[in-house]
Amino acid sequence: MAGTLTVTTISGVSTLNAPSGVLATQNGMTGIAKAWVNWAGSTGTIRGSFNVSSVTRASQGEYTVNITTAMPNANYAICFSASVNASINYWGISENTAPTTSAFAVKAYTNSASYDPTYCNVSVFSS
Repeated sequence: MAGTLTVTTISGVSTLNAPSGVLATQNGMTGIAKAWVNWAGSTGTIRGSFNVSSVTRASQGEYTVNITTAMPNANYAICFSASVNASINYWGISENTAPTTSAFAVKAYTNSASYDPTYCNVSVFSS
């Protein structure tokens, strides 16, 4: 078969007529993000997202990312990046809170204290 197939809309029909599922979370495709979000560190306000319902700012530099449609298990990969200030900056998954299928915690800090980055970004990859 030769040629090009152009698809403008893909939709799935659920027996429950739910607007979520395999196509809603891209689980039908491997190697792509299952969720992503860009938010303001000082407030947790989401600028753009896919499959993320909210970001909760627990305290300065500490956030919980809530996933809309749960991951199949808690063994997913989280990629977190944040804008930097003049100090040495670090960020990553919080050691104090284990990821669940529907949420995970991340933290941004410098050598001396937590900080609220202007831009926070997370991508989630899962099976």
